[in-house]
Amino acid sequence: MKVTPTAIADVLVIEPRVFGDSRGFFFESFNQRDFNAATGTDFSFVQDNHSRSAKGVLRGLHYQLGQPQGKLVRVVRGAVFDVAVDIRPASLTFGKWIGLELNEHDNRQLWVPPGLAHGFLVLSDSADFLYKTTDYYAPAQERCIVWNDPTLAINWPLDGTPTLSSKDSVGQAFKAAAL
Repeated sequence: MKVTPTAIADVLVIEPRVFGDSRGFFFESFNQRDFNAATGTDFSFVQDNHSRSAKGVLRGLHYQLGQPQGKLVRVVRGAVFDVAVDIRPASLTFGKWIGLELNEHDNRQLWVPPGLAHGFLVLSDSADFLYKTTDYYAPAQERCIVWNDPTLAINWPLDGTPTLSSKDSVGQAFKAAAL
């Protein structure tokens, strides 16, 4: 696997080795030993999630207090614009964000460590988004920063207003968010 750092410390783009021929392709989408060696971490994953969303759906920016989740995310069908926001107060990149396209063709994954907010916008007609988490979903701990926060100024590739869940539409401003 190839690991590429991003502008936010500890957020990494991971590209698996893909073996293809006329029959199709094969790649190892996850190997705990190789992941730990490549990222220099010792995280274990406890939960796998799969979401399917239509074009224009924006999910996020989600995070959990008390039991923050690290996420290893990828797209198996379609394409999304994936965003990680550094909400670690002691971080040199606190309040910064990175965004990149993840799609079914390049098989890239994004490692979003605990302590960051995460969200994505569906670019294709629909997208299947898979992610592993380092801690369990805790609804009482879940928080959301509003997607269009002016302080963060995320440059979402939108052609209008995104489709949001009711809880995402009432996300907190970054400056007012509990961190």
